[in-house]
Parts: sequence; structure tokens; C-alpha cells
Amino acid sequence: MIIDLFVNNITAFISSVGYWGMFFLMALESTMFPLPSELVMPFAGFLVANGTFEFWTALIVSTIGCLAGSLFSYYLGYYGGIPFVRKFGRYFLINEHHLKKSEEWFAKRGDITILIGRFIPGIRHVISIPAGVGRMNLFEFSMFTIIGAGIWNAILLWLGYILEKNWQLVYHYTEYIDMFIIFILTIALVYYIAYIIRNRRS
Repeated sequence: MIIDLFVNNITAFISSVGYWGMFFLMALESTMFPLPSELVMPFAGFLVANGTFEFWTALIVSTIGCLAGSLFSYYLGYYGGIPFVRKFGRYFLINEHHLKKSEEWFAKRGDITILIGRFIPGIRHVISIPAGVGRMNLFEFSMFTIIGAGIWNAILLWLGYILEKNWQLVYHYTEYIDMFIIFILTIALVYYIAYIIRNRRS
């Protein structure tokens, strides 16, 4: 199976290169490259369990890798957003007005957007690009990327640690994990909207 070949390549790469391999893969994971962290971090957790990796070092290295990949995407959006929209925006029904709205959104709610986006499948790979297009404050972007990526990486690392040789179960059950996270975030969003409505009425 293709997924088995994918897993074998990832595990072989990390095993041979070590922390640098994990750094590189997690940097890729934070760009548009379709590399799931659910394959990288649980295996790193297994390496922690057998004594090859150290937990906190693995967590710090992987999180810095996420930040590096996210910054690449951020600057891709920052410097490429407006020229791209001016040249190709009409083909995607996007104009500079939409960029202005994006900038306003990330100025007001960029922190929570980046933080929550790190937990949503499919979103965490691309969320940094609109943050760059929206000119989100770089320090805030970096801090909330570190917080969100750090929490997510810690969860996957811990799961791989406790499952040890069965670490691949994390990837096989990722769909259920993602559904649970989306469910929790939906509840939080509903509560947040209700909170805003209640405050406006009062």
C-alpha cells in the first residue's frame, strides 16, 4: 500500500537523521505539503519510549520546525498575496477589497484564528498564508503558532509514547481524533457567538 511506503520512508528518514529529520518533516507539514503530523510525531513518541529521543527535546525541535514552515508560508502570503490577486484574482473572484477584509480580520482576530487553525485538519497546512496576506502582526503570529503547534505536537508525541510499537494506531484513528477536536471547537464557537450576542443585547 502507498501509505505503508509513506510510513516506511518517514520512519527511515527520522531514524537516520534524528532530530533534524523531524524538524525538516514538521517544517514541511506546516507548509502546503500534504505531510500529516499524525505520522511524524507519534513515531517520534515511540523513539522517546525506546530511549532514542528525549521528550522535551523532540517537542521543542518539532515545534520550531512548525514555526519555520509557518513563517515560510506567512511570507509567501505577505509578499505574494497582493501581486497574485492583482494578476490572477479575477479568475478566483478575489480582489483587493477582499485582501483589505483579510487584513482587518487578522488584525482583530488573528490570534485565535491561528491558534484554533493548528488543530483543524487541512486548515493547519494553509492557515499561515492568509495570515501573511492579512499582514498579521509577526510576533503575535509566531507566538500563537508556537502555542498551537506545541500543544498539538505534545498530544501526538504523548500518544506515540504510550502506544510505543502500536504508534501507527494514531494515524489510523486520526479521523476520529479530528472529529472530536472539531466537535469541541464547534461547541466553543457556539458558546463564543452566544456570548457576543448576549453582550450586545445587554
